[in-house]
Amino acid sequence: MIARTMTIHAQERLQQRAIPPLVIELLEEFGSPERCGQAERLIFDKAAKRRLARHLGGERGLRMVEPWLHVYAVLADDGHLVTAAHRRRRHRRS
Repeated sequence: MIARTMTIHAQERLQQRAIPPLVIELLEEFGSPERCGQAERLIFDKAAKRRLARHLGGERGLRMVEPWLHVYAVLADDGHLVTAAHRRRRHRRS
């Protein structure tokens, strides 16, 4: 159900980084966007985690996806998924 078109780079990175496509879908639906250069980064910040927990039936449901709550996705302005990765440190809000 991924609505976005993925670049070959994004497909490779999802596979290399063991990020399931479901996580990208959850980011697209519940993630919080922030601008980064000429693209948009989707992250699970505090508000996004609250929305996701509500959708998954509370904290118990959220624990099921906890290993992927530090994943972010980068979307180009044309809607293509450019890449996804695990955050190693906090992203700065601009």
